[in-house]
Amino acid sequence: MKTEKLMIAGLKEDIESINKAVTVLSYSLKKCTKISIKASYAMDELDAFENLTSRFARTSDIYTQKIMKGIILILREDARTFLDSANLFEKLNITDAEELKLIRDLRNEISHEYRLSDVSEIFESVLEYSVKLFRIIDKTIVFVQDKGWFDDGDVDLRQVHQTVLKLSHTPEAKS
Repeated sequence: MKTEKLMIAGLKEDIESINKAVTVLSYSLKKCTKISIKASYAMDELDAFENLTSRFARTSDIYTQKIMKGIILILREDARTFLDSANLFEKLNITDAEELKLIRDLRNEISHEYRLSDVSEIFESVLEYSVKLFRIIDKTIVFVQDKGWFDDGDVDLRQVHQTVLKLSHTPEAKS
């Protein structure tokens, strides 16, 4: 069994990874928000949206597979399934379990083949849920800080928070 100190060190590494993922996902989100949802896309626009979907899937994987699991380990909670974890995070007032389930479903949809006719629907969902994912990550970081697991300067926690603040002022974020 890992000691709490080692588990917290692992969580810090995962937070650093998600900070990097948030940076590139935010870049793609801004680019694709300018393109917007439409009936057909030029090849460079499709590339931009493909990058967005891939980066969304990667960021959500880091969150659900590493950050959530790390917190659950540190808290010594018993959450054997993803649904157990989502429900625990709702109980901890980090996020709504249903939002986590929808993010996970969208990530699974992205990672499987989809028909070209479904592309705009998936792109629209990723635009919406990227902002929600940023907010969940931000709230998780606040939770971790409130627990006292990180000392000042341990990890640059501002990246996600700054991204959430910037996105909160966009029309898409208010929907």
